[in-house]
Amino acid sequence: MKAEIVSVGTELLLGEVSDTNAGYLASQLVLLGTEVHFITAVDDSMDRLGEVLGRAWARSDLVLVTGGLGPTQDDLTREAVACLLGEEMQVSPPLLQNLRDMFAAIGRTMSDSNIKQATLIPSAQSIPNPRGTAPGWWVERNGRLLITLPGPPQEMQRMWQVEVLPRLQALSQGQALVLRTLKCSGLTEAEAGEMAGGAGDWSNPSLGIYARADGIHLRMIARAASQDEAASMIAAAEARIRAALAGHIWGSDEDSPEAAVGRLLTERGLTLATMESCTGGLLGSLITDVPGSSAYYRGGLVAYSSEVKVAFGVEPRLIEQHGAVSREAAEAMAEAARRRLGADVGLSTTGVAGPEGAEGKAPGLAFIAVSDALGCEAVEGRYPPLRFDMKRRVAIQALFLLRRRLLAR
Repeated sequence: MKAEIVSVGTELLLGEVSDTNAGYLASQLVLLGTEVHFITAVDDSMDRLGEVLGRAWARSDLVLVTGGLGPTQDDLTREAVACLLGEEMQVSPPLLQNLRDMFAAIGRTMSDSNIKQATLIPSAQSIPNPRGTAPGWWVERNGRLLITLPGPPQEMQRMWQVEVLPRLQALSQGQALVLRTLKCSGLTEAEAGEMAGGAGDWSNPSLGIYARADGIHLRMIARAASQDEAASMIAAAEARIRAALAGHIWGSDEDSPEAAVGRLLTERGLTLATMESCTGGLLGSLITDVPGSSAYYRGGLVAYSSEVKVAFGVEPRLIEQHGAVSREAAEAMAEAARRRLGADVGLSTTGVAGPEGAEGKAPGLAFIAVSDALGCEAVEGRYPPLRFDMKRRVAIQALFLLRRRLLAR
């Protein structure tokens, strides 16, 4: 099946909003064995939207459209699909009642402009959207499928996973696919590629290698006549990669560094505290993104200035002698966080986020330290001096240092 994705919204072309929906849907279609040949973004223009949809409908078996399902005059996806198919939109009484009930449940009166969200054409079936007011459309005609999905990612992803994907899976026949992603750290993309590439033939399962913020991802896709056969192929391929990259793989599939660290802390019955300088609280934010992190995370201190570091327990003479961005400062911060917050383990970050240098040190320099009852360990790193990128990379490397320390206990 040949697929095409159309993202609708002037805000996408102005750069006000990033189009994450297209990437999400493309990655999902891979699992169906569906090839995505085109991804198009178009503004809220009836003429241009009609042109894009007409081209997609003519050349693709499956067209996924995200956005343009709102209640305002510039939300034109329904109208463009109706025009494309030469059908007339009609208000569906059940959909209209659902909308009225939804607004009543939150104590608000529905505007007349919302009525357009309760319309259908004869070729369309409504797709429920409990997270918003915009139902989708499932359109089947002439052996083709056109599916409209809401623009907000949280609404779109729920509709895809619960309503759309199961129906598409039921239509897929003749080939089973199994996908597995292994995640590693401590290697460059080229190094991981060479090590994994030497582990055997990668025609099926296929192997893709990608650099991500949390390390290198190795994605395997097996295709076979049955799900069991594809799963067996993936298991054998995974064993080959794990043997080739032994010691570097830290997780798989939906694993995150913060979740991996959280599991280790929980298994060992340990608590954690942080003190951050250059990451500005991002490390603590990542840690608390994990459900249940309150069981092991005592809290975090954001000590962006030297004065605050001293106030939280770092010796002033140490900063005077070595600087706030130093191995010694990082170790003292980790120890101070551990003692100040009564945790088993302390983790710290300090660095020069840039673009200017500080203390005579170049932007991109960072130190990370971990402290526990067995002592303190610190590492030095140099990162591209782009503030947001550096903050995220330092925070992730701090989690990797903590993971390594916990595994060594």
